[in-house]
Amino acid sequence: MGSEIENSTNTQQPHNQHNPNIPSTKNHGYESVTNTNNKIETTNRYGGDDVPRDSRVTLVHPHSLLPMPVPPQNFQSNQNDVALSTFSVGSFLRQRSSDLSAAIVKRVSSLRQSVEEDNDGEGDGEKRGVTEFNLSGVKIVVTAKPEEEEASLRGRISFFSRSNCRDCTAVRRFFREKGLRFVEINVDVFSERERELRQRTGTGSVPQIFFNEKLIGGLVALNWLRNSGEFDRRVAEMLGGKAADGNAPWPPAYGFDCAEEDREDEMVGVVRVLKLRLPIQDRLRRMKMVNNCFEGNDLVEALIQHFHCARNEAVEIGQQLSKKHFIHHVFGEKDFEEGNHLYRFLEHEAFIPRCFNFRGTTNDSEPKTASSVCSRLAKIMCAILESYASDDRQHVDYEAISKSEEFRRYVNMTQDLQRLNLLELSENEKLAFFLNLYNAMVIHAVISVGCPEGVIDRRSFFSDFQYVVGGYPYSLNSIKNGILRCNRRSPYSLVKPFSTGDKRLEVALVKLNPLLHFGLCNGTKSSPKVRFFSPHRVVDELRGAVREFFENDGIEVDLEKRTVYLTRIFKWFSGDFGPEKEILKWILNYLDPNKAGLVTHLLGDSGPVHISYQNFDWSINS
Repeated sequence: MGSEIENSTNTQQPHNQHNPNIPSTKNHGYESVTNTNNKIETTNRYGGDDVPRDSRVTLVHPHSLLPMPVPPQNFQSNQNDVALSTFSVGSFLRQRSSDLSAAIVKRVSSLRQSVEEDNDGEGDGEKRGVTEFNLSGVKIVVTAKPEEEEASLRGRISFFSRSNCRDCTAVRRFFREKGLRFVEINVDVFSERERELRQRTGTGSVPQIFFNEKLIGGLVALNWLRNSGEFDRRVAEMLGGKAADGNAPWPPAYGFDCAEEDREDEMVGVVRVLKLRLPIQDRLRRMKMVNNCFEGNDLVEALIQHFHCARNEAVEIGQQLSKKHFIHHVFGEKDFEEGNHLYRFLEHEAFIPRCFNFRGTTNDSEPKTASSVCSRLAKIMCAILESYASDDRQHVDYEAISKSEEFRRYVNMTQDLQRLNLLELSENEKLAFFLNLYNAMVIHAVISVGCPEGVIDRRSFFSDFQYVVGGYPYSLNSIKNGILRCNRRSPYSLVKPFSTGDKRLEVALVKLNPLLHFGLCNGTKSSPKVRFFSPHRVVDELRGAVREFFENDGIEVDLEKRTVYLTRIFKWFSGDFGPEKEILKWILNYLDPNKAGLVTHLLGDSGPVHISYQNFDWSINS
């Protein structure tokens, strides 16, 4: 049933039988119109000729099986008006909507004038109040904008920066100490803004500070303004002047990296054809049901039939698909061979639903080099920490990170990890890459699934949150224990992360470096602080991380009890550091002179030295 009863032969015959005095309404219709005197009249809508325009008609009663149309409560009829032949609910609602919209527009258009009149009547010292008015069925409340907010919008302090820039850090810290709101545009994150930086300043160096659209300069110019006392005057002048216009640098907005266009992989067309032509189904193999798979023979035949290529060329295409991680052997044994071996597409792997960097389909852009992806990951995450973490990196604002444009760009960037070629990385590059990836995944996991509260939650947190990297799944546990610790068992575990024949063993580090434990942050207060590393300086940066950890209560020495209190990391991973006596000698290389002297004193005499382990605080480092 619509909003109006249509006149048809079948529906009108019963009406005419019960109401013989009503003329036939075939090809005629009537609708209500409100005239200028707010009286309800009926007009001929269809324009029939056999019913006079001014003739009166009586109300046509609907069929007994149809609902009786009821006028709205505020619809008043006049005895002198003509009764309605048909009531149109849709027309009434449209009319009411138009009337309501017109009333709102009329009220809002007169709002400014009424507010200005109220303000003119008030004294300068009086506070502007709240204007409130009511419409039929609608209540609109308009509050005056606070003067503080208006003042903050009058001027905009913005500056261009880069990740890991000391001068940029100094500028950022100065503005924070002053309590000034500012906009930071990190060109390492928003690479499309670098051209704007060069156009505005004529150089690519940072920082470059702007008051509205006016260029102030770098750190040297800022120091001059501060030392001369000119800075406060400039800020007051900016806030007291006009609001920032379109010529001022705009804050980073929602968008995509557009500095360089991603090229589509040359094999994407082949993959699309194969997904349509291959018989992908569940098959029984080795007493197991293998889901969403196909045979190598099927792939070769499909390529030959569609592309009219030779058999050896089809096999080579299959090998290329396997090498680029579009397809995998279901048991991880072979790259690609013609035969009845089973393969499946990457998006059909069982681990894909647990991978938080996979969005429905495989990333079809040409894979970037692993070193470039590693560099961009580190720059984006460093920019996030510089903006949303404390200066000492002990506290991280996860809520602010989750709402930031920088984090959104990081999540988009993680899709480049799906088919990355990790084998092209050197040993130090792999060390830096997986340290950075671990710390970034922890931040992503805290935002996406929350901080674990118990032992069971922690086990799930470190095992179930995964990324697909280079065609294979990596959890926090597999990165730490499988890659960085050279496939060693985690504490209280009986099995190694990677079994024999696992392709990820090819990526695992050859030699374990115990310094890695102080470069990993698991998002808790007792863990080392979060940081990101550069491939060419990763070992030196890890040494600095160890020294900083021991400076911040990572070790305590009690001479009276002849006891050294260490982080529980040494207990959990004692096999990585050696016997307890060797641990103290190893620690001496990273202690400050005072603590090193105390430990040396205990080791120098013939008395026993006890090692105790501190309690580990698993609460989140927010």
